[in-house]
Amino acid sequence: MKNPIIILITGASTGIGLSTGKHLHALGHHVIGTSRTPSNYPNHPFPLMAMDVLSDSSVETALATVIEKYGRIDVLINNAGMGMAGPVQELAMEPINNIINTNVKGPIRIIQQVLPLMHKQGTGRIINVASLAADNGLPFRSVYSASKAAISRITESLRLELRHTAIQCTVLSPGSIQTPIAANRYYAPLQEDSVYYIQYKHALLDMDKHVSNGLKPIEVAKKIEKLIYVKRLKPHYSVGPWLEVFSPVLKFFMPQRMYENLIASFYNLK
Repeated sequence: MKNPIIILITGASTGIGLSTGKHLHALGHHVIGTSRTPSNYPNHPFPLMAMDVLSDSSVETALATVIEKYGRIDVLINNAGMGMAGPVQELAMEPINNIINTNVKGPIRIIQQVLPLMHKQGTGRIINVASLAADNGLPFRSVYSASKAAISRITESLRLELRHTAIQCTVLSPGSIQTPIAANRYYAPLQEDSVYYIQYKHALLDMDKHVSNGLKPIEVAKKIEKLIYVKRLKPHYSVGPWLEVFSPVLKFFMPQRMYENLIASFYNLK
């Protein structure tokens, strides 16, 4: 490729990050992925460097390495994140803090350090990966939904703050995608004496089924490819099974209780 784009993808060891990196790398772009433990992924299909999104010094060191080698960052894809499931009443505070730190503070930390570089080079794109779960308070996924809603709102604010510049940003919300998120998700333990036991157990089975039946991650990668090339980014994009993608529209037009009943039915809740 004559003018390859320099693309930084956080959380690129597995799932959406891995698929996106492979796809963009195959197109001839310079893709740099990040992981907390890149040594766990030998023979990675594109460069994978150490970065902990919870550490200022780790982010700073990683970005300095990229700049030293490539001289710029054209596209930042904030993809690193964690899942979480459990009844609100039974969620422990430590994992709640971990989710908020990873899914909200992590992207902010990287944006704060990447933006000065993009201002200096006079251009750049930021794609924040949220989730269609951000559009609804999903049962037993309260904190995860809230964390992804937060990054969506932050992106909307950032777009307005950057209107006077050549830097663009957007949020991409995937729905159910076939990734290892279920294996890596934090779960509040199932407790047979809990008043939520049956509902939570069914919801967990449904969550995993939705992921297993979801789109392949290459569909997200192809969507991100389009966002890299499109002339002007819109505030929000989505990709996923049609019912999930259409759900925000239904939420807007349907009576509130009817829509709530629809979500409850989707998760087999009485």
